[in-house]
Amino acid sequence: MLVALMAALTLSCAPKKTVEEKLAEFNQWNETFMDNYRTGLAQLAEDQAAAEAFSDSCYEAYVAYNKAALMENLDNAVGLEALKQVYSDLETEELSEVLARFSAPLEGKDSAFVAYLKENVTASMATLVGKPFTDFSVEHVAGVDKKGEPVYETRRLSDYVGKGKTFLVDFWSPWCPPCKAELPNIKAVWEKYHGEDFDVLSVAVWEESRGMNWKNTIDTAKVYGIQWNQLNNGHQEPATLYGIQGIPHMILFGPDGTIIARGDALRGEKLDPAVAAALGK
Repeated sequence: MLVALMAALTLSCAPKKTVEEKLAEFNQWNETFMDNYRTGLAQLAEDQAAAEAFSDSCYEAYVAYNKAALMENLDNAVGLEALKQVYSDLETEELSEVLARFSAPLEGKDSAFVAYLKENVTASMATLVGKPFTDFSVEHVAGVDKKGEPVYETRRLSDYVGKGKTFLVDFWSPWCPPCKAELPNIKAVWEKYHGEDFDVLSVAVWEESRGMNWKNTIDTAKVYGIQWNQLNNGHQEPATLYGIQGIPHMILFGPDGTIIARGDALRGEKLDPAVAAALGK
């Protein structure tokens, strides 16, 4: 199955093909790929290890094909469709370069999508590793009054970051399964290292995007045992300022607020070593 998927990676560049023909070929490849992927997973349903290995290999093949399609079609609709598939898999610098060269005709939603990516890249470039932190404020719900109405408190990132402690900031949301899956890792480093030199802050963003709000965040935090610092009701701004395209997304800030690490470098089993290295332990 995987051999068949990998064989499809060769992207035809025949100069006589029209954009419409190339787009049809591109769409057919992706459709066939996903059909084969689902079939392969079903066949490996009883073997979790094999299914995970198969899924990882397919993911690499999928990204490779779509990246190739993107780079070869920056001036037409094929490139636009490929960009939609892999923009979140591109490193910030790589996406910045692609967008600088991108010249496919755009209108309507496509124009808004590319404009969003450009804004996101600008924010990401300003918050790369080695850059100082960018402050933001949140109307955090600290509790409710006797009538059950929320009690808001304006809190800023700078209330925590840049004050002499190394801080791990986790951007998450109560509707996000991967965010919840990452919480045990965050809890482990908090329990192991928190003190005068290190602490953790969870910032809930995009709660409303799945019909949830600060109440859901508070309830979810209790269920998952979040005992460290929290900000709820974050909405869009924190994620926008840091060019965050998907959650969970963690950023590790040094004592002076300098960004030490972010993103995939802090996910899963990589989190503890990254925090230990930042603390010199």
